[in-house]
Amino acid sequence: MYLKLTRTYQDDYQTQGELQVVENSSILYKCKTLELPWRDNQRRVSRIPNGIYPVIKHISPNFGKSLWIQDVPDRSEILIHVGNYNRDTLGCILVGKEFIDIDGDGHKDVTNSRKTINELYDIVVDELAIEIIQKWKI
Repeated sequence: MYLKLTRTYQDDYQTQGELQVVENSSILYKCKTLELPWRDNQRRVSRIPNGIYPVIKHISPNFGKSLWIQDVPDRSEILIHVGNYNRDTLGCILVGKEFIDIDGDGHKDVTNSRKTINELYDIVVDELAIEIIQKWKI
């Protein structure tokens, strides 16, 4: 079992993607993701680099059920966690069911984040990996 995050769109404000739980070439679960844009991997203002990273299940004091992405170069405390808006990420990855502009600011947000993280947390094993790729060419 592993996670595959495909980043599908980015602008100067945020990055959107799709996260899949994959086991034996079958997709067991999928959801939407929201991250910050690429800003040279700077802490709290940038998404993390593409790559493959170990992930562990985690209960965060701030976010509850989450998945902790390990061994990210020059970064720490990178979680997949609950949140709806770009301002909720601080460099982490938010999950939800779909993209909708919830707060009317002109940017897409993710919906049903709490339900999504609970479903994701319950499906995955305690330790796995995430592969992060992007759909567009640099």
